[in-house]
Amino acid sequence: QVQLVESGGGSVQTGGSLRLSCAASGHAYNYYSMGWFRQAPGKEREGVAAISPAGVSTFYVDSVKGRFTVSRDNAKNTLYLEMNSLKPEDTGMYYCARVRDGSWIVQRTLTPDQVNYWGQGTQVTVAS
Repeated sequence: QVQLVESGGGSVQTGGSLRLSCAASGHAYNYYSMGWFRQAPGKEREGVAAISPAGVSTFYVDSVKGRFTVSRDNAKNTLYLEMNSLKPEDTGMYYCARVRDGSWIVQRTLTPDQVNYWGQGTQVTVAS
């Protein structure tokens, strides 16, 4: 049974930093692309970042480029999202996801229909 458990969310001031973690179990973690999504109240879930199985390829939505860094430790079955220079518009529930395939590498887009497993989410709140 695939399990994805996020941690590291919290409340910060504008300009602050947070590091999210996602502990994966129940599957061959190092075989799959992984991603981070977020969802603000009243908005659709948005793909924020993705990383290929070996960490060679990454994707970022334009709004977080230069501020967020996705990484993974395959020895620890853990995915990370380092978030710096946080803005109020980064506020939302952040979800870890196992991505179905590597289509995002070519398409350069990350959408919920590309995901086959989700974590429960961790809340990030950025105060102005």
